[in-house]
Amino acid sequence: MANLKEIRNRIASVSSTMQITSAMKMVSAAKLKKAQDAITAMRPYANTLTELIQNLSSQLEGDNQNPYTQLREKKNVLIVAITSNRGLCGAFNANIIKKTRQLISEDYANQKVSLITIGKKGSEVLEKTGKIEGVFDAVYDDLNYESVGKIAQEIMDQFALATYDEVIVVYNRFKNAATQIVQAEPYLPIVAESNETTSSSADYIFEPSKADIVNDLLPKSLKMQLYKAVRDSFASEHGARMTAMHKATDNATELRDQLKLTYNKARQAAITNEILEIVGGAEALNG
Repeated sequence: MANLKEIRNRIASVSSTMQITSAMKMVSAAKLKKAQDAITAMRPYANTLTELIQNLSSQLEGDNQNPYTQLREKKNVLIVAITSNRGLCGAFNANIIKKTRQLISEDYANQKVSLITIGKKGSEVLEKTGKIEGVFDAVYDDLNYESVGKIAQEIMDQFALATYDEVIVVYNRFKNAATQIVQAEPYLPIVAESNETTSSSADYIFEPSKADIVNDLLPKSLKMQLYKAVRDSFASEHGARMTAMHKATDNATELRDQLKLTYNKARQAAITNEILEIVGGAEALNG
């Protein structure tokens, strides 16, 4: 059995760790509320804008086709992997890395795959694949629509130049603080919905033309779509970290209680031995 000093040191160490994890949990909980409100408010607009673009794109024909809706043979594929800059958030980053590797080795095994990473944790691991062509770790320093829009514009330009034939975004979609869902969503090209599924009884008058509206709104829609994915990932990160730190705090509390029990037993045994030695010595003197 460990001596009393060693147990006291372990108790102090575990208590210190418990204070750190508890503080990190509270910080993540505060940040989660703001991030959750942001993504909750954004989703209806982003989803409606995407549906509108798909609806209008399905009605365009011939020369009015937008470069971002062109379907080509999938020879070159770009995967955008969105992770975080920091760890201590459970399997949050590992799930994205695992999904990205699965896409490379299975789904697109016969295509040339390139990677763009958003978040240090993803770039640190995926750089070993030798497929990374862009790293955007600083986006979290000041997360806003403009900074993400620049990344989206670069991807759109490369797609329009036929550098890539398909673009996939891999990220964690926020459901709640305890649940994050790994998504691998097609980003480009924009697939126009069929007229049957997008038909509406309403009779719209378009001003200017449908083609002009699509050409103007489609880039904004793509930027918004990527921004939503990054925002989703950002909220998921804080939810995952809050949950992970909550579990870590509970485990530290349980370990501390076990160590205190062990310490009390060891202390009681030491006191009992001292009493026995005193009694034995007294009896020896009396004898």
